Amino acid sequence: MEIIHSDNAPAAIGPYSQAIRTGNLVFCSGQLGIDPATGKLAGDTVEAQAEQAAKNVEAVLAAAGLSVKNVVKTTCFLADMADFAAFNAVYARHFVSLPARSCFAVKALPSGGLCEIEVIASAD
Repeated sequence: MEIIHSDNAPAAIGPYSQAIRTGNLVFCSGQLGIDPATGKLAGDTVEAQAEQAAKNVEAVLAAAGLSVKNVVKTTCFLADMADFAAFNAVYARHFVSLPARSCFAVKALPSGGLCEIEVIASAD
């Protein structure tokens, strides 16, 4: 296994890696909408946070030599399912290859986030 790290995405806020490569697969930990330059959420709206979360995913994938075109599965977490349509609009601009996806409403996200995106990508 290989640990993947990008300085262009927020550092892990716990005992985990931004991503792990095993074989041809890269498993990316969930990315909140935290701006890596400030360490704070990118805004107060799900749109702003989703945009930053997607950029953070892209940065981690780039560190692995991949892009969102390599993503085969996403799991998305929302603090409020009422934000689904707004989140989906941002998500659709980034994940144009239409990977398989699950989306859940959760009671709360770390740092008071409104959304989180985790991905599995393939180097094949």
